[in-house]
Amino acid sequence: MRSDYLSKMKGTTQSPPRVNFPEILWSWVGSFLGIAAVGFLDCHYCTGTELVLIIGSFGASAVLIFGAIKSPLAQPRNLLGGHVLSALVGVSAYNLFPTTIWLAAALAVATAIALMHATKTLHPPGGATALIAVIGGAKIHSLGYLYAFVPVGAGAAIMLAVALLVNNIPKTRRYPEFWL
Repeated sequence: MRSDYLSKMKGTTQSPPRVNFPEILWSWVGSFLGIAAVGFLDCHYCTGTELVLIIGSFGASAVLIFGAIKSPLAQPRNLLGGHVLSALVGVSAYNLFPTTIWLAAALAVATAIALMHATKTLHPPGGATALIAVIGGAKIHSLGYLYAFVPVGAGAAIMLAVALLVNNIPKTRRYPEFWL
């Protein structure tokens, strides 16, 4: 029984083949423009205010929507739904346990994953979005549920717009695979 358990850790297949240079280039261009758009708007419209537009989990979203565009986890439903639902979960977890951060963090991430599964919006960066709601500090906490809409919803929508524009320029790329 123990050897069966340990043998599962060997894996069953090989890593996928390397992508070609044009694919690497378009992934770079798209992720640069997507993060630049959100970062530029954050710097020019949110600096000196209580608002923020860019959060760390958008980096992981860029990997998916520009580097793995055919993945079900990279589709618009998953990008927007996964981020917004996870943000709502994260804010709720922080509101429930504001002085027990370890518990709020664990509850936020685990519940966000379960909710994304249940709603078919699984987007791995959503786990980070939920966690940021808990550990993001005073500026994030002061947003309350607004966090789910700005920065999370607005930032994800901007990145989606860039993904739609950039990913469909080359003849070899097409995004999205599905909407709903």
